Amino acid sequence: MNRIKSYLSLIKFSHTIFAMPFALIGFIIGVGHLSKIPNVKIHYAMIETVWQRTQVFMSHNWYLFILVILCMIFARSAAMAFNRYLDRHFDARNARTAIREIPAGTISARNALAFTIISSLLFVAATYFINKVCFYLSPVALAVVLGYSYTKRFTPLCHLILGLGLSLAPIGAYLAVTGQFALLPILFSLAVIFWVSGFDIIYALQDEEFDKSQQLYSIPAWLGKGKALRVSAFLHLLSAAAVVLAGEHGNFGWLYWIGIGVFVGMLVYQHSLVNPHDLKRVNIAFMTANEIASVVFAIFVLADLFINS
Repeated sequence: MNRIKSYLSLIKFSHTIFAMPFALIGFIIGVGHLSKIPNVKIHYAMIETVWQRTQVFMSHNWYLFILVILCMIFARSAAMAFNRYLDRHFDARNARTAIREIPAGTISARNALAFTIISSLLFVAATYFINKVCFYLSPVALAVVLGYSYTKRFTPLCHLILGLGLSLAPIGAYLAVTGQFALLPILFSLAVIFWVSGFDIIYALQDEEFDKSQQLYSIPAWLGKGKALRVSAFLHLLSAAAVVLAGEHGNFGWLYWIGIGVFVGMLVYQHSLVNPHDLKRVNIAFMTANEIASVVFAIFVLADLFINS
C-alpha cells in the first residue's frame, strides 16, 4: 500500500483534476456532433438532445469512455514520472523539492524510468483500441508531454509546452469519439494552454532564485516575479477569451455563461492571492483555485449541453 501511495505521489495523481474535466467536455461535444459526421449511423441524426445521444452512445460504446480516461491517466503518469526522473538531480539540490520520491530514496530513478516506459506503452496500446487517428497521433502526444521535461533547460517558454501537453485533453477526447478535428474542441484546447501556462508561471515563482542558480529557464527567472505575474495575467486573459469564443461558436446557453463567470472569477482570485513580495499562498492559488475553475466550469458546460442542446 505504501508503495502505491509513493507512485501516486510521484505522478501527483490528484493533479489529474486539472485536465480531466476538459477531456469530458471534449468527449460529450464529440457525442453531440456525431450526426454531423458522414457515414455515422443515421439514428444519431434522429435524436434531438445531446443527453439522449450520450445515452445511446454510451450504451454501445461505454468501453470507449474508459479508454479515453485510461489514455489521460497513462499519458499524464508517463509525463510526471519522466519529469521527476529527468529533474532528480535538480530536485535534490532544491530545499523545496528534496523531499520528492526520487531524491528522498522512496522510489529509485531506475524504477521511475521503468514506470515512464510502461505508462507510455499502455497509452499507445489504449489509443490503438480507440481509432486509427488517435493511434497514429499517439507518438506526437507523447513527444509533447515527455518533451516538456527538457524545455526548462533551454527556453523560458517551457510553461507553454506544459500547457500544450494538457491541452491535448479536450481535442484528444473529441478525436476519440469522432475521428475528426473541429473548431470547438480546439478553442477549449486553447483555453487550457493559456490557463495552465498562466498558473504554472505562478507556481514557478517559488523557484526563481534556484532556477537562476542552476541556469534553468522559466518566466520568473527570466523576467523577475513582477513581470512574470503580468505575463501570467495576460495568458489568463487569453484563456478567458478562448472560452468566450467557444461559447459564441458553440451557441451555448445561459448555464455555460455562468460557468465562464466561475472560471474567470477563479483566475482573478488566484492573482489576488499572490504578489511578488508574498508567495505564502501560491499553493492555494495553484491547487484550490484551479481545481474549482476546472471542475465547476465543466459541470456548467455539461449541464448546458444536456439541458439546452
